[in-house]
Amino acid sequence: MTQHDDIARLHHILEHAREAVSMIEGKERADLRHERMLELSLIRLIEVVGEAAARVTPEGQAKYSSIPWPQVVGMRNRLIHGYDQVDLDILWDTIEVDLPPFITKLEKILESG
Repeated sequence: MTQHDDIARLHHILEHAREAVSMIEGKERADLRHERMLELSLIRLIEVVGEAAARVTPEGQAKYSSIPWPQVVGMRNRLIHGYDQVDLDILWDTIEVDLPPFITKLEKILESG
């Protein structure tokens, strides 16, 4: 893989993180109980964020060390392998609390080239 591939992965991560945050605008945590499509969509978006993060090269991860790579990939692994035990409170908090500053970091990385 090349630096170009890492940049493409960062764009994928950013795109899916933004989409997850936009999906909860105007929603509350309780909405996940009643909106199965919302729940499944959010889970999938976070899985893709983690999968793209896992594909960033070790060199890219070292270069962009402000990104918490193990946690991002770990969340993906938890969702995939623990599909039958997804903690929706953690999912919601990840999107509501963790993703906005994560998105800001990614935007700064991508703006600086």
